[in-house]
Amino acid sequence: MAEAKQNSNLRQAIDFGALVAFMGTYLFSRVVQKLDSTDAMFQATWVLVGASIIALLAGWLLEKRLAPMPLFSGLFALVFGTLTLVFHDPNLLKIKITIQNLALSAILLGSLAFNKAAFKYLLGSAFHLTDEGWRGLTLRYGLFFLCVAIVNETIWRTQSDDFWVAFRGGLWVASAAFGIWQVFFIMKHLIKDEEPEQNT
Repeated sequence: MAEAKQNSNLRQAIDFGALVAFMGTYLFSRVVQKLDSTDAMFQATWVLVGASIIALLAGWLLEKRLAPMPLFSGLFALVFGTLTLVFHDPNLLKIKITIQNLALSAILLGSLAFNKAAFKYLLGSAFHLTDEGWRGLTLRYGLFFLCVAIVNETIWRTQSDDFWVAFRGGLWVASAAFGIWQVFFIMKHLIKDEEPEQNT
């Protein structure tokens, strides 16, 4: 259990590192190299593609499997990052967040229509919740991903590249804050392991 938690923490650090590398490269390109925003975006995208490959490989090496959520996010970053470089269009990278979050929202909210809780399968065995808890968490994250898609679509179409990159970092903070907020809901519906009987 301790090893699994350690691997999970390391994996999260690697995923966060990919975002930091992307934003750091963009900032370096703009401030130090004095590149325009489009060229800076392409340089940062090269780093993102490389970081996505590393994250997927790290996930496999650490856990001997590719968990659904990291695999989903990693493949989206890899595919849209590559398309951005091939077609030389930074908008493809920006729209990635819209499509990725719309897809997640559709999967989660759609599963509720069939009386299923898809979030349970996306998270795997991270923790054990009641059926009500899984449905509630699926609904919350389904709506959250939908909101992210709408906000991202609005921002990348109306704001500058600099603003969008800053928003990308703020989105990670917002996602982390939302996840922390869900801890209270998770604890309420958590199925605790039965404690072993003690011999007297």
